[in-house]
Amino acid sequence: MTEIDKDALRRKYREERDKRLRPDGNDQYLRLTGRFAHYLDDPYTPMTERAPKSDHVTIAVIGGGFAGLVTGARLKEAGVEDVRIVEKGGDFGGTWYWNRYPGAQCDTASFVYMPLLEETGHMPTEKYAHAPEILEHCRRIGKHFGLYDNALLHTEVLDLTWDETRSRWTITTNRGDAFTAQFVAMGIGPLHVPKLPGIPGIQDFAGHSFHTSRWDYAYTGGDPSGAPLDRLADQRVAVIGTGATAVQCVPHLARACQELYVVQRTPSSVDVRDNRPTDPEWFATIATTGWQQRWLENFTANQAGGQAEEDLVMDGWTDISRRFRAKLKELPPEELTQESMLAAFEDSDFEKMEEIRARVDTVIEDPETARRLKAWYRQLCKRPCFHDEYLQAFNVPGTHLVDTDGKGVERITEKGVVVAGREYEVDCVIYASGFEVGTDYTRRAGYDVTGRGGVRLSEHWAQGMRTLHGVHVHGFPNAFLVQPTQGANLISNIPHNLTEAGRTIAVTVRHALDHGHAEIEPTAQAEEAWVEFLLSGTGPALGSPDCTPGYYNNEGRHLGKKGWLGVGHPHGAMAYFAYIDRWRTSGTFEGLEFRPYGAGPRSDRTRQS
Repeated sequence: MTEIDKDALRRKYREERDKRLRPDGNDQYLRLTGRFAHYLDDPYTPMTERAPKSDHVTIAVIGGGFAGLVTGARLKEAGVEDVRIVEKGGDFGGTWYWNRYPGAQCDTASFVYMPLLEETGHMPTEKYAHAPEILEHCRRIGKHFGLYDNALLHTEVLDLTWDETRSRWTITTNRGDAFTAQFVAMGIGPLHVPKLPGIPGIQDFAGHSFHTSRWDYAYTGGDPSGAPLDRLADQRVAVIGTGATAVQCVPHLARACQELYVVQRTPSSVDVRDNRPTDPEWFATIATTGWQQRWLENFTANQAGGQAEEDLVMDGWTDISRRFRAKLKELPPEELTQESMLAAFEDSDFEKMEEIRARVDTVIEDPETARRLKAWYRQLCKRPCFHDEYLQAFNVPGTHLVDTDGKGVERITEKGVVVAGREYEVDCVIYASGFEVGTDYTRRAGYDVTGRGGVRLSEHWAQGMRTLHGVHVHGFPNAFLVQPTQGANLISNIPHNLTEAGRTIAVTVRHALDHGHAEIEPTAQAEEAWVEFLLSGTGPALGSPDCTPGYYNNEGRHLGKKGWLGVGHPHGAMAYFAYIDRWRTSGTFEGLEFRPYGAGPRSDRTRQS
């Protein structure tokens, strides 16, 4: 390999970052309101009328994606039958209910990404399953664990309020429901509120437009299963955005459109995916008791800093870690300092990204297009992409890269999009602009949570997120979070975080029910100690302000301590998973207080069994 000029690369990375920095951060994006409100309609499932609910359930789980499904499954396994999932979509699936754009598939290996494979007996058909299979697996989980029985679909929560006199939550929805639950688990996920770029004139376009999360097959032809987009042969189409969604749908559009304009602000790093069908004979050799947990732990251990002796998954996520470990082995023990380890990781990243950029030159026929498709940042500054057809799509006649050199679209007119003073007239604009990620939790949820003493979650988190283990929140009894932050914070495989959170919730709820406890709440001291422990680390593993702007780093806008609280266990994901497993199995539930009805919080102890 040619020797890498590290200083030159660092300068290039800074230059590319600086031209993309904006003072408005996440405020540059628009919510889908007004003229764009119809983008949020459900094009897949008609709404079924039903009478409002005014009953009581043991636990309400908000969100019917992976988070809600794995939590519901763990609760059912623990013998908690009275589980109600509340989901705004017309079926289970969450992200995979809404994202049915052509080519949609997971970019983490199916064997670790799709939860509860062993429990449901499913073999993924591919290493990287496509969206229809993942959606069907969500339904399979729902059926296997009886989660459809009490579910409320096409239903959005409007308010959650703690009733101190009865030790229960009151939940109101947009369907007129006002029911109660002893416990609530919130698994709303980070990828369910679509956003639009705040481009001047976006409301002026007179042609057709839609967001990728509500793909309009009536306009494009085709279907989520991969049928050709046969209504675009005479259409000029612009795709705004070149993240993971665009990387997957652009090859399908390139084959279908008369003219396709791919509008790029920042190129994605696109590594080889090397997808392949699953060999049933091979799968039979691995699918022994406990196989998926072994694979989950192996994949996590193989992330940067892991100590796994083998790599079961062998993909782009674990590649950089393999390189990193190889470099560490070359260092004498006396040179294994934090500084040398950081240097080894940087070297591994430089080498990897140089390979990804070199791949562009080998695939793209036009040298100028190839130059503009190269990503100049560290691989984990933005969500890494893996695909075997995206780059090739730019060799298709009629497919054009419209590179904005970091500036974005200048404006949208009645006829099309304007970049650097040139108007590209199109018939359709497709927004591959993603979802809200860095906005406040309660904004994304669509409701606030009123806890003990009338304190709202937005108030408790005004200076940043505060939890115990990423699951429990002081002042909000019997409420649980199902998400990665302040837990393992494993971004490469979100479902691993969710399955562990679901298991923690199920064990905790089961303990409360078995011992007749009305309330579960972390003490203020335990929450504060956990937050201080999180802050003892080196800060966010992803999304450095030195990175090019994106949702990993709040679009380059520094959040101060509030941003530092968006971290995980200081010693890494494996350390968290090991810790929380010991915490669950100990039976002491250190940091939690269990209370009988009407007892109120007690500050003189951390738990009551």
